[in-house]
This record gives sequence, structure tokens and C-alpha cells, in this order.
Amino acid sequence: MEYAAGGELFERICSAGRFSEDEARFFFQQLISGVSYCHSMQICHRDLKLENTLLDGNPTPRLKICDFGYSKSAILHSQPKSTVGTPAYIAPEVLSRKEYDGK
Repeated sequence: MEYAAGGELFERICSAGRFSEDEARFFFQQLISGVSYCHSMQICHRDLKLENTLLDGNPTPRLKICDFGYSKSAILHSQPKSTVGTPAYIAPEVLSRKEYDGK
């Protein structure tokens, strides 16, 4: 993975205090696009959080999703069943141990 000079999106939000609606939309649209691409490739991330989103160094930074250590690929016939991820960010269906498709 290439160097992300802009650091984590989490750090940027902490230093800014808050984003305008336009700035939040700018990053959220990129995040949704990245997640959508992963899902189109049959990959679920399973640990998506602000700390796992990096920004490049451009004046209008591009967001990159990172840390695919817990990810699963349906192409490999591997349905996610285990409870993994960062506790504060885990989806309710994962915590309740219900079967899920990762999307």
C-alpha cells in the first residue's frame, strides 16, 4: 500500500473538531463508494471504522480503506461467522451471533 500523507480520517476529524455538511458528504461518498466496490468484489471488511480510513496528501484528499485483516471473501466460499472487529464498532447482528452476509 502506498503512503497516505493525510493520515487517518479519525485524526482529521479530531483535529478539526467537526466537519461542515459538505466536507462530511465529500468523505462519506468516498467511503460508500469504497465499500460498494469491496462488496461488488465479494469482500466484506468486518472492521470498518474511522481509524481504518486513510487520506492521501492532496488538497482535496482521496479516502482509502485499509486494514483488511478481518475481511472475508465470498469467492473463497467463506461466509463470515465469527465475531471479529473493534468492540465499539461491531454490528448488532454480529454481536447477537446471528448469521450475516457481511454487507
